[in-house]
Amino acid sequence: MPTNSEKLKFAKIVVKDKFYKIKESWQTSKSGKNALTKDPAYNAANPKHFIPMMDKERYGERSNAFDKIISATHKHFWDPLDKKYIDFDVPFDLENEHIVDPKGPFGLELDIPSVAEKLTDKQKIKLNNESFRFVLSQILHGEQAALSLSASLCHVLRDPGAQEYAANQTREEARHVTGFTKYIESRWGSPYKVGPTLGRVADDIVSSDVVYKKIVGMQMMIEGLAMGAFAMAHEDTNDPVLKTLLKYTMSDEAFHHKFGKIWADRTVPKLSESEHIKVEDWAEKIFTELLFNLINPFEKKEVYASVGLDAKWVQQEFEKHIDQSDVIKEEMKKNNNIFRVLVKTLLKAHIITDRTKATYAEFVDMDELNAEDDTVAGQDIADEGVERLSVINALKKSA
Repeated sequence: MPTNSEKLKFAKIVVKDKFYKIKESWQTSKSGKNALTKDPAYNAANPKHFIPMMDKERYGERSNAFDKIISATHKHFWDPLDKKYIDFDVPFDLENEHIVDPKGPFGLELDIPSVAEKLTDKQKIKLNNESFRFVLSQILHGEQAALSLSASLCHVLRDPGAQEYAANQTREEARHVTGFTKYIESRWGSPYKVGPTLGRVADDIVSSDVVYKKIVGMQMMIEGLAMGAFAMAHEDTNDPVLKTLLKYTMSDEAFHHKFGKIWADRTVPKLSESEHIKVEDWAEKIFTELLFNLINPFEKKEVYASVGLDAKWVQQEFEKHIDQSDVIKEEMKKNNNIFRVLVKTLLKAHIITDRTKATYAEFVDMDELNAEDDTVAGQDIADEGVERLSVINALKKSA
C-alpha cells in the first residue's frame, strides 16, 4: 500500500499534468497566428511558448521552400580558425599602407582640405585605417546581431525547413563573428564600440517579437547593406587577408539574402493594404535612419582622437565642405553602393510603392533600378568564394 507521503507526491504530479494540458491547449491556440504570416512556411510561435514546437503534427508539415539553400550549405563551408582557409597571421604594414583606397567611400574625411592639411602623411594613413577599423567594427556588431536574430528565429519558426535554415544561418553568422573578430585583433587588437545608430536599429530588430521586422529588417535590409559594404570593401582593399575574409563571408550572405527574398515572394503579394503600409512605412523609417546617421562623423570621436583631431571641429568642417546628400547621390550611382543595394532589394520585393517612392528617388534613379535584374550586388564575388571553398573542401576530404 502506498504511504500518505507517496499519495501526496502522486497527487501533485496529477495536478501538474492537468495544468500542463491547460497550458498546452492555450499556447497551441495562440501559435502561428502572426498577423503578417501569409504562408505556412513562416508560421511562428510566441518566443515565450515552447509547447507548440513539440506539436506532433508540426514535424510532418515541412515546406520545401528552403531545401535548395539548406542543401548548399556544405558547398560554402569554411572555418576561420583553420589556416587552410584563411591565415590571419599574414602581416600588414598599418603605419605605411592604406588598408582601403583613401579616395574611396571609406575615406571621406581626407577629402576635406582643412582636415588633410592638419595631418602628416603617416597620420593620413592612420586616420584612413582607423576610420575603416570603425567600419569593420560596425560590421562585426552587425554580424553579432544577425547571429542573435537567426538564433531567435530558431525559437519561433514552426516550419521544420525554415527552422533548419535558421539554424544553419546561426552557425554561419557565428563564424562571421569569429572571422571579423580575428581580423580586427590581428590588425588593431580590438574593435570600436557599436555606434548609436546601428546599436539602436539592431536592438529594435533583434528584440522584436514581430517576425516581419526580423525578416525584412535583418534578412533583407541589413543583409543587403552588408553585401553592398562587403563588395565595396573587396574592391577597395589592399589587404589580401581581408579580401579572402570578405569573399568567404559573401558566399554565406548571398544565401541569407535569398531567405528574405523567399519571404517577400510568398508574403508581400498577399498583404492587405493596411498590412503593406505597415511594412512599407517601417522599412522607409529604417532606411532613412541608417542613410543619414551611418556616415555621421560625430559617431567617430575615438577615430579622430587617434590622430589628435577634435570631433566637434571635424563635424563642423565636414558640414562646411561636404554635402551629405550630394555625396550619397554620387556614391549611390555605383552598383555596389550599400544603400543602392538596399533600395533595390526593397523595390524588387515590392515593398516600395508610389506612397514612399519619393524618399528613395531623391538619391537613386528608381526607373533604372527597376529595369535591372534582381541579382544582389557582389553575387559574382560570392560565386568565386563558393568555387574556391569547394576546391579547399574537396582537398581536405581527400587528405
